[in-house]
This record gives sequence, structure tokens and C-alpha cells, in this order.
Amino acid sequence: MKKMTKFEELGLEKKLLDTIAEAGFTTPFPIQERTIPVLLEGSDVIGQAHTGTGKTAAYALPILQKITAKQGIQGIIMAPTRELALQITTEINRYAKYTGIKTTTIYGGQGMGIQLDALRKKPEIIVATPGRLIDHLKRGTIKLNNVKHVVLDEADVMLDMGFIEDIQFILDLTPEERVTSLWSATMPQEIMRLAQTNMNSPKKILVDSDDLSGAGIDQSFLIIKDREKTKFLLDFIDGNIGQCIVFCSTKIRTRDVARMLRKAGKKSVAIEGDMSQNKREDSMQRFRKSKVDILVATDVAARGIDVPEVALVVNYDIPNQDMVYFHRIGRTARAGAKGRAITLVSYSSVGEWNEIKKQTHVKMTDLNEKLGIEFKIPDPLKRRADTGRRFNRFSKNTGRQSHGRHRNARDQYEKRKKPQHITTRSYFSKKKRW
Repeated sequence: MKKMTKFEELGLEKKLLDTIAEAGFTTPFPIQERTIPVLLEGSDVIGQAHTGTGKTAAYALPILQKITAKQGIQGIIMAPTRELALQITTEINRYAKYTGIKTTTIYGGQGMGIQLDALRKKPEIIVATPGRLIDHLKRGTIKLNNVKHVVLDEADVMLDMGFIEDIQFILDLTPEERVTSLWSATMPQEIMRLAQTNMNSPKKILVDSDDLSGAGIDQSFLIIKDREKTKFLLDFIDGNIGQCIVFCSTKIRTRDVARMLRKAGKKSVAIEGDMSQNKREDSMQRFRKSKVDILVATDVAARGIDVPEVALVVNYDIPNQDMVYFHRIGRTARAGAKGRAITLVSYSSVGEWNEIKKQTHVKMTDLNEKLGIEFKIPDPLKRRADTGRRFNRFSKNTGRQSHGRHRNARDQYEKRKKPQHITTRSYFSKKKRW
């Protein structure tokens, strides 16, 4: 296949090329180069790309070219979180400038009246979280009988959030003759079954190893005791020029770190799943408008963050999957810019970190060596440092589980507990309940 170096070679119309040029882009990212021609020819796509690689434009531009203005809802894009849905809408509206095509965002936590007003303007594209989309479908305020394009963005996250049955319900209401693209960092069995059932001979477009390297990002790591993370986080933030995102593994951890930063006099906000929609949107607006310098977030809550000024990403806790690492660090160095990513590795996580490092293809800076900070892993943790955790990858082997000897403390505790009756789904049938 001929190497494409310009957007003009991808088969896009002039009105879209004009908006792309106005946005300052001349050369497509690899995922755009491979995906746009395939979607334009009407083929289904299973795509893998971490954040910051131009994924949204890869599926949005073909949709904008193929649908017709003032012909009702023709495109449905499903996303796991409100923030990501809003970000997708902003991106589409930028490229739709000369098309006359309108996009509406539908998500939970916003008043139904606001969304009904937006739907009365007869948009051609709906970007939605699955739960709220079903609310509208049951009300009859959205109909999918004319849909020609369906996108499932970050399908693995929607699976983790329990949306898989909702997605199937929605897909069953769309016409069989449609173009479907599914985007997922990992490919668990449930996602594979969803693709096999609802897609027509999809073409798989995977990121190259070079795309997974995090090119343009200065990556480094520091192995320290967990209780020392606070001190080093403040040191790294003090040495940073620009905005910073700090990723934590849990909601409680996110709140604790944000509280610590505020006590240290840092302008920071947090976003996590238990916050109300108004608080989340307020936090994001303050961060986007540079009223605060630091955003502390969990992985799911941070989906949809696209702030070009982010100069530093700090992994306060290491992620539980290698692809999540690339999603995190992709919040900096957006659209070809430069950025830094620092990972704070506790002694108990050295093994998992070693597995993540194997997936990167750039040299990382060892801050222990650079700063002269020695570490000594206690004997009970050495096996963990050697073994590490097996990560699910976007491959044929996805879904395999590690059967190694290592178990964490919670697993051992669960094993010692007495067997309990397992409540099956049939327990909740109407007959048994009433």
C-alpha cells in the first residue's frame, strides 16, 4: 500500500480538508492514515490507539463526509464517560464547520430538558453515554432507524463500567446495513463476542510498536517507599512549568492526594467517579481555563481530558494494565507536542512496573540512578519484583489469566473465607422475588 503523507491523499472532501488546514494539520497521524480510507469505503473497523494519536478524527471525518445534513440522526457515537463524550463533540464540531452537520451530546447527570431542546434542533450525530441514550430511546425522543454509522469508543472501559448489555440493546435497534467501528485499548473476550455478533468482517487496525513508545514524551521512573511519594510528587510539581495531571489508582487515593496538594498551597482539583456532574464539570473547566495547575484523577474519570498545556503527567500509582500506561502518558505531548511523564513505583509494584517497561520502546530515565537514590526491596517482596503481573493485550492471547503462585493479600483472605452461597441472576426473576 502506498504510504500516505497528506490528508488530500485520503479521499476527503475539500470542505473537510479546509477545516483540517485551519486547525494546523497537514500530515495525518498513523491511525488516521490507516483508518480513514477503510471507513470511507464502507468497511467495519476494529481499531487500537492510545490517547493523543488523533483517534477521534480517524472515525469522525469519514462520518462527516458520508452523512447528509437535515436528514435526521445518521451517526451514533457511544463513549464511557461524560467528559469523553463532550470532548468528542467538541472535536466533531471543529471539523463540521463547513458541512452544516449538527452534533448533540447526551449523558447522565444533565437535565433531560436541556437535551430535549438540543434534540429539537434535529442533529445528524449523537454522542452519548449508553445509559442516558437508552433513556431517550425508551421515551421515543431518539430513533435509530436511519442510523448509518455507529462508533464504540473505548469499548473496554464501557465493559468495565457494566455497559456491555446496554450497548447490545442499542445496537439491536440500529439497521443491519451500517458502518461500525470499535475502539478498544484491550480486547477481552466479551468485546470480541460483541464484535463478532455486530460487525461485518471488520478490518483490524492496530498501533505499531513505534506508536506505543510514547514518542515525544520524556519518560522516567523512581522506585521509592509508598510513604515517600508525597515528598517527591511535590518536588516534581515545583520543577514543572505548565499544567500537570496526577493519576491515582482509587477514588480515595485521589481525594487524599488532592487534599495534600491543597494543604501544600498548590492550585489543584480532583475528578473521580463519585463526584456530582456539576462538580466534575466545574473542576474540568477550571483546569482547562488554567485557573488551577494540577488535576488529580482516576483513570476512568480522566477519559476525555484533552488539554494541550499539560506538560507533566505523574503516575502516583502504576496502572493495572500496560495499555492504560500509554493512555495516561498520552495526556501530555498532545498532537505531536513535547511532554514529560514520571512514574512513582512503590516497592510492592516493582514487578508490575517491569512488565510495563517491556512494552515501551524508548529509553526511560532511571531517576534512582540519576538522583542517587538507593532502594532495597524487602525479602518478602522480591518474588513479586521478579514475577510481576500478566497484562491483557490486544492480541489473540487476550483473556488468558495468570496461574502463577503469586497472590495478593486480598486473594489469600478470600481463599480462607468459608464458601458462601452464590446468588445467580435467576434469583432476581419476578417469580422468585415476589
